[in-house]
Amino acid sequence: MLHTALIENMLTAALATGGDFAEVFMEDKTANSLGMIGGHVESALSGRDFGVGIRIINGLFAVYAYTNDCGEDNLIKVARSAAQAIRGQAKDITIDLRRTTIPNRHVIQFNPNDVAKARKIEWMRRAHSAAKDYSPVIGQTSITLTDSVQNVCIANSDGLLVEDCRTYTRMGFNAIAEAGATKQSGYLAPGAYAGMEFVETMDIDHYAREAARIASTMVNAQYAPSGKLPVIIDNGFGGVIFHEACGHGLEATAVAKKASVFADKLGEQVASPLVTAIDDGTIPNAWGSLHIDDEGAPTQRNVLIENGILKSYLIDKLGGLKMGMASTGSGRRQSYQFAPTSRMNNTFIAAGDSTPEEIIANTEYGLYAKYMGGGSVNTATGEFNFAVNEGYIVRNGKIEEPVKGATLIGKGIDTLQKIDMVGNNLDHGQGMCGSLSGSIPVNCGQPMIRVSEMTVGGRKGE
Repeated sequence: MLHTALIENMLTAALATGGDFAEVFMEDKTANSLGMIGGHVESALSGRDFGVGIRIINGLFAVYAYTNDCGEDNLIKVARSAAQAIRGQAKDITIDLRRTTIPNRHVIQFNPNDVAKARKIEWMRRAHSAAKDYSPVIGQTSITLTDSVQNVCIANSDGLLVEDCRTYTRMGFNAIAEAGATKQSGYLAPGAYAGMEFVETMDIDHYAREAARIASTMVNAQYAPSGKLPVIIDNGFGGVIFHEACGHGLEATAVAKKASVFADKLGEQVASPLVTAIDDGTIPNAWGSLHIDDEGAPTQRNVLIENGILKSYLIDKLGGLKMGMASTGSGRRQSYQFAPTSRMNNTFIAAGDSTPEEIIANTEYGLYAKYMGGGSVNTATGEFNFAVNEGYIVRNGKIEEPVKGATLIGKGIDTLQKIDMVGNNLDHGQGMCGSLSGSIPVNCGQPMIRVSEMTVGGRKGE
């Protein structure tokens, strides 16, 4: 990383035209990616990103510049160039950086860079075999293994100087089932803020067979019915609906511009009294966790909704200035090439009192969404649609035949208010979230929930 004196000089140059605040973000990241199709390695990529970004804030206006030329002369030049966008009064300032030490809550046992590719490929071949051997209808498999180690240093004109090392590991399991001309896939991708010990201790056979089970089950399923139905959404990655349809609407990025249905609703009932929703960046070794956010603020446990009442938003520094509220440790970015903005970490609906068996037994007729897929949302209106990767009809309190092609359609705030049962089996799923500041790792979680009525899009079987 850069010398402290150079960072201080960059910050001084950035504020030379009168900005209120300046921040330097330095990154040195190594990343590895292996891809296997049908038991054969198809791709093996390794790379390193090294660069520096500088942000200047003046009032509610911000300018951001970045470079991967980290020579002293160029860094000062970039800082001065960014400062030219600030038309303020020159200041005589002195930057005195004070190094901050952060406690380590995410223990890393095996640096991914120290594990041989041959060992990683051995795990992947094991996954391929377990998925392929699950059923004769599994025609193809695709296995991925990715890891990264990101060293960051964050400094600002308030005197902050802090460093962090973030290690991520993730394995993807994809199985494709074939029945005549019909193909269906099953996909799981567990990940963690952890080293290669995450894969070493993972039940690889379980995840591979589960991906194959999804594919082989859905390939012969009939198409889902359409209409307004009670919908049961299972735990884990089922929380992607809250993440997309509600979580993004709670970010300062949308709230500060009044482009969210949750704007100006603090203290109001926005969800069923059964719903408590949390974003927690401190969970040890969780995929979406961090010691500090990308502005250098400690991550924290933010209760967003408590017993249906809106309690908090997710706020970064600039968003906080616009809203007149303090940062919640939620400023995140993909890399030095992005300015930070408010983002989620590990976002989930808290566990309730009902058992999964009670939720199923109390549903006369509806749709059971065991695994959710991707979707889209309009944060200004909360309108969303999401695909169901594995679904079943519930009839007379029992899970019956599988159905495919289901889509869940609705509005986030309406869906929250129609949650009438919340399970006690909280779990988390891993994903990548894209927004203004790039693509970042996040956890989506929930226990099993039941929504009393949702619009289900489907089609008749052929």
